[in-house]
Amino acid sequence: MDTIFALATAPGRAGVSVVRVSGPRAWEICRLLAGDVPAPRRASLRRLVSSGVVIDEALILAFSAGESFTGEEVVEFQTHGSPAVVGFLLKTLSAQEGARVAEPGEFTRRALENGRLDLAEVEGLSDLLTAETEAQRRQAFRIFDGELGRQVEIWRSKLLRSAALVESTIDFADEEVPENVSPEVESLLRSLRNEFAREIEGVAVSERLRSGFEVAIVGPPNAGKSTLLNRLAGRDAAITSEIAGTTRDVIEVRMDIDGLPVTFLDTAGLRETEDVVEAIGVQRALDRANQADLRVVLGVASPGLKLEPEDLVLIPKSDLLDEAVENPISGVTGEGVTDLLEQISAVLGKRVSQAHLATHLRHQEALQIAVESLDHALDYLALESGLEELVAETIRAAIRSVDALVGRIGVEDVLGEIFRNFCIGK
Repeated sequence: MDTIFALATAPGRAGVSVVRVSGPRAWEICRLLAGDVPAPRRASLRRLVSSGVVIDEALILAFSAGESFTGEEVVEFQTHGSPAVVGFLLKTLSAQEGARVAEPGEFTRRALENGRLDLAEVEGLSDLLTAETEAQRRQAFRIFDGELGRQVEIWRSKLLRSAALVESTIDFADEEVPENVSPEVESLLRSLRNEFAREIEGVAVSERLRSGFEVAIVGPPNAGKSTLLNRLAGRDAAITSEIAGTTRDVIEVRMDIDGLPVTFLDTAGLRETEDVVEAIGVQRALDRANQADLRVVLGVASPGLKLEPEDLVLIPKSDLLDEAVENPISGVTGEGVTDLLEQISAVLGKRVSQAHLATHLRHQEALQIAVESLDHALDYLALESGLEELVAETIRAAIRSVDALVGRIGVEDVLGEIFRNFCIGK
């Protein structure tokens, strides 16, 4: 296997840059450049020299095979973070026999192949690297920390117990085995089936947390939607005017609300119009608003708008009203904006609390197959005896689906999709 290397920190000027080397020649290359290899996991300052030319003084960390992130011999060079130093070091490494620049995600892929990470942990790491908010970080770290993998082991042991009980009635019918294992098997399978179903229900929220929630601001023309968006964004993100129909397209502003990633959508005023361009904007507004996770309605809702119980209906332009009203909002003065953000946080936060360990569509699909397999097993158990082999086979199918969650089987067809989003050096 090639020895790979890459800049693990962002390119450009920095106080420190880290160049990572992994593979069978990592330590040998370190000896060529630094004279020796520091004791594993003990940082040591060394002068890096190539063909008699000093590259830099670097802090070096070495990791033994089996003790590193990739599972291979690894060396990290922490150099001064100038493009010249890093460029010279990378050029020197590329001249070493058997060494090449790493592909995106190749360090992590080697960690997977060497058993340092399972597939779910790789997905968690990918999500952690792209996390923008605290809620995204928490969700990603749970998976990267192996929480899903540990749960899979529990599920797997229960499925294996069920399969063993059923198969004992097939293979050892004349031996001393429980006369009727069906009640215990049914209890185990039904409990697992319900656990899988709960995990499936939480995937949609987990997916939304990763990509970001959408909150659509809707209402008739001149209701103050764009002014409210600008107030929320703290800048002039949308054009405002007294002319009805100014907003023709959907304008998006991404924000962090109490750790939740939220994209606010400023939409065209909802009304009937003979203006062809405005009509297109109105239809786009309705489509995006109906697809959004939450709607903030300013004034009266349009007939084409599908409201949900958690949607928020507010009285706009409260700064122009002569009397107090319920649920006022003003993008001009900011009245009601803090309350609005708190309500949005509460609604979306409640949804996030329903998320579990399954966080990707791939997890949902695997668990759905497991549920279907267990449903078949339970149906066979409910029928007269003689179907033990079918029960055992459907349980084994569920085990294969659970194994797919952590990449024990069916891993190759998803690796390309996962590593496509990794940066070089990770």
